[in-house]
Amino acid sequence: MAQVGIVMGSDSDMPIMAKAAEILDELGISYEMTIISAHREPDVFFEYATTAEEKGFKVIIAGAGMAAHLPGMCAAIFPMPVIGIPMHTTSLGGRDSLYSIVQMPSGIPVATVAINGGANAGLLAAKILATSDSELLGKLKAYSQSLKEQVQAKDAKLQEIGYKAYLNK
Repeated sequence: MAQVGIVMGSDSDMPIMAKAAEILDELGISYEMTIISAHREPDVFFEYATTAEEKGFKVIIAGAGMAAHLPGMCAAIFPMPVIGIPMHTTSLGGRDSLYSIVQMPSGIPVATVAINGGANAGLLAAKILATSDSELLGKLKAYSQSLKEQVQAKDAKLQEIGYKAYLNK
């Protein structure tokens, strides 16, 4: 049974949504990924959002561009956390998506990550789930430690060879 629902409004969102899925895969979190247009197939969307809880979802990650109603409408129906990913758009650079997702009315919160922030959405979903899963919390701590070690390795290389050589590597 999937713990996280990943839903996007268009297949053009897939490269960003895949980053969330990759994080969930790395941490061993089950998910279901779906393409649903809240505007073009509202009946399908409504069925998805109303059955998400009984499917076992604990968190929904919803990505959308432009008017970006998908995350907010998920939050209006699904009683547990929804994480919105605003997609970059060619017309307004994703600001339209960001504003549509983050500016929710009182009582209908959507946790919103950066424009095209797929990886952070996956991590936030994991952190939400880790509040009641000590094994997952351990995996997240190890993930954070690996990030620290990556930065330290880069600095060690910089100190060893200097910035000019580092730039040309």
